[in-house]
Amino acid sequence: MIGTKKIVVVLPAYNASKTLLKTYNEIPFDIVDEVILVDDNSTDNTIEVAKSIGIVHIIKHENNTGYGGNQKTCYNKALKLGADIIIMLHPDYQYTPKLIHSMSYLIANDLYPTVLGSRILGKGALKGGMPIYKYIANRILTFVQNVLMNQKLSEYHTGYRAYSKEVLQNIDFNKNSDDFILTTNCWRKFSQKGMK
Repeated sequence: MIGTKKIVVVLPAYNASKTLLKTYNEIPFDIVDEVILVDDNSTDNTIEVAKSIGIVHIIKHENNTGYGGNQKTCYNKALKLGADIIIMLHPDYQYTPKLIHSMSYLIANDLYPTVLGSRILGKGALKGGMPIYKYIANRILTFVQNVLMNQKLSEYHTGYRAYSKEVLQNIDFNKNSDDFILTTNCWRKFSQKGMK
């Protein structure tokens, strides 16, 4: 918690058993109040690992809903728990949880309603196991999107995002796709719409 703002980290998981513990151990529990793991019908023992390390809020999808569907479950549960700041962190350890402090304070101090983390700036993408073809595609897509939207983001397709609850409450993210485009659509809709 920062002041009176409750912070919830959501982990959209799929076959994350090998990296979940490392990711979880770096979450700063001096400010993080709750952790939610949503397992999108993994074929490994992600659920067992989550239980063994003490994650209280574990949701298992009986069918794979896709990355967007997983995020929807994460965000809905976080809002239900009364989160003021929701941080999506992939449990594959391509992003360091050590940035949660910085991301949270930017939102808690009303500087920004959304903060995007980047594995490109920190050079963690390839070290974290991102295949080279995905890295190249990510760089090309980000360049094109920056040109089209007149922005200068390092990565549009980041799995490390922090939102104020107002952002998620003002965008009907449940109507978005269940596949990979949900996150980008949420950010695009928010940037076009702004806060109410």
